[in-house]
Amino acid sequence: MKHIGFVGASGLMGHGMAKNIRAKGFELSITVHQRLDQVQDLLAAGAKRVTSHADLAVCEAVVICVTGSPQVEAVVAGPNGLLSKARPGLIVIDTSTSEPDSTRRLAALCAEKGVIYVDAPLTRTPVEAEQGRLNTMVGASNEVFEKISPLLQTYCENVFHVGDTGAGHIVKLLNNFVSQAICTATAEAFAVGTKAGVDVRQLVRVVSVGGANSGLFQSMAKTLDGDFTGLKFELNNAAKDLRYYCHLTEGVKAHSQIGASVHQALNLAAALGYGSELVPSLVKAQYRLNGLKIGEN
Repeated sequence: MKHIGFVGASGLMGHGMAKNIRAKGFELSITVHQRLDQVQDLLAAGAKRVTSHADLAVCEAVVICVTGSPQVEAVVAGPNGLLSKARPGLIVIDTSTSEPDSTRRLAALCAEKGVIYVDAPLTRTPVEAEQGRLNTMVGASNEVFEKISPLLQTYCENVFHVGDTGAGHIVKLLNNFVSQAICTATAEAFAVGTKAGVDVRQLVRVVSVGGANSGLFQSMAKTLDGDFTGLKFELNNAAKDLRYYCHLTEGVKAHSQIGASVHQALNLAAALGYGSELVPSLVKAQYRLNGLKIGEN
């Protein structure tokens, strides 16, 4: 493959991905409807701007990096979407965090036109996106996976083939459930410890040298010193991902008491006004609910 289309190049994750695709020698076409200033460096590096998603259908593969399933569905199957001009053999790679049911529906629509649909969601942050060091979990056939691997490796450090179509998004939702459960539990522990009268920095010392330690815990621990930027993931998006996870558990009829609790904790934090902030603001929500101030102990 030589010519790659990209949707979402002006986003925090998408910019770094598109930059690395172009830097590794691929011809790059992008759609940009807002924040044109965010892609000026890509255009200066030789990326071509097209006016609609349909215009990307001339590419050999199109990478989509948007918020979630509604946005992906619009890019693929909406008016002037990819399928309106798609030719057989086009590969569509959805790197967004999407619902597996939506992924399978889109894959079926694509198959009717001879288009291959791949789910390859991401982990890590915009920092690693700029460095070309993201992680991706790929749902695709063995043949398709082999074909797209060189493209994925332009912006990923670790590429995991986790199964057929849909498996990538399932694994991503499981990953995000575990991640948000850690963040939510940490925020609650800080609030409970503070209300119980202990210095929760002592908890941080203990956890930091034990089995419960993690990068996520350390990111949440920074909030005790007023730093709420340790995990650059918007709380609203985290709530969306947990909603998708809960839909998944309902669809497979799996019990999910913890998942539902984490989802509600994220929703509550958003309802309190922290939705547009980053996930570490879960600590603000827990302290507010308990009538506490961060740094009291």
